[in-house]
Amino acid sequence: MLLKEEIRKIILMQRKELFELSLGIPREMAKEIDLKSNSALVISGIRRCGKTTLLRQLAKHVKGFYYFNFEDPKAVTFEITDFEKLDEAFHEEFGNQYYYFFDEIQNVQKWELFVRAILDKKKRVIITGSNASLLSKELGTKLTGRHLTYELFPFSYGEFLKFAKKKRSLESLDEYIKKGGFPEYLISKNVQALIELFNDVLVRDIAIRHKIRNVRTLKEMAVYLITNTGKEFSYNSLKEVFKLSINTSISFVSYLEDAYLLFTVPRFSYSLKKQLVNPKKVYAIDTGLASAVSASFSEEKGRMLENLVFINLRRKHKEIFYFKERKECDFVVKERNRIVDAIQVCYKLSEENKEREINGLLEAMDKFNLKEGRIITYDQEDELKINDKVIRVIPAWKWLD
Repeated sequence: MLLKEEIRKIILMQRKELFELSLGIPREMAKEIDLKSNSALVISGIRRCGKTTLLRQLAKHVKGFYYFNFEDPKAVTFEITDFEKLDEAFHEEFGNQYYYFFDEIQNVQKWELFVRAILDKKKRVIITGSNASLLSKELGTKLTGRHLTYELFPFSYGEFLKFAKKKRSLESLDEYIKKGGFPEYLISKNVQALIELFNDVLVRDIAIRHKIRNVRTLKEMAVYLITNTGKEFSYNSLKEVFKLSINTSISFVSYLEDAYLLFTVPRFSYSLKKQLVNPKKVYAIDTGLASAVSASFSEEKGRMLENLVFINLRRKHKEIFYFKERKECDFVVKERNRIVDAIQVCYKLSEENKEREINGLLEAMDKFNLKEGRIITYDQEDELKINDKVIRVIPAWKWLD
């Protein structure tokens, strides 16, 4: 519980800090967000990917707003009963405003009740959060049909180019693969920033929230999964490697996903049961972060490229699978209950791997009746016509958004 005067001081200090924050480069997501929407606008994503900066950019387009960051250490004792005092302090300091901007609101239990009350008054609410499940659980119970969710990622390749003032090329692609897209690291160039981010996610977003005592094993599992990007894993294999129960293994992976540290990709099957029991593949949120915590990951250029392709797809699509029957295809994308795209990733097509890569893609294209497929490479470009199908070979630096 906080006194209203304490809340007032926090509000004024945070607002000052917000206006001192650099606007940075315009984030592509800003174009998608309709500030006139009657729904609560929810921006989720891994910590330090630029959510607060995006709020600052959105604030430019409104006449007046309130702002509060619940991640502030001085607000650690904030609770549901303090929302009334917060609203009073807002009105006393800034009059009657139309927009409420909230950072990391999921830190306060029953926050959704206050947001619902604001919406009932026909006001607008934009909130951010770094935990997907904590946000979705409350949104699903109290704000069903009254929210729109957006996911913010670290800089895309296109955003990286704007930030670094570079052009599309092999040179800039190499730099992007190596450094990734976290703004803080790109500014400081200090790899310790990525390592601290990794530890913060593990401790603050997972261990503390889920009361995990065995943080060391959680960290070891996270590094293990990131190191094995693009490879199959099962919960049974994790159970054996880390000497955990199957339920704990499932929970740990789920927590890592909820915090946006990594993503799991299921093998495609029309049977949901098979999807659940089949091995999955894993990809990291950012190649720079993955390289910082796993030296062996940074040594494998093919898997770094595959990770980059996955994240580019994941920005636009929620349902991504890998395909594996007689052959294997890296990614198939599902939209509206049908597979609409098949993509193979190959650092360099050669006489040794050409048949395997093409046949895996063709099998997926046949399975889902696709006329076109793509092979994303490091720097090769071609077009292959096989029977009635077309395979476009595209360099990553041209294909990435």
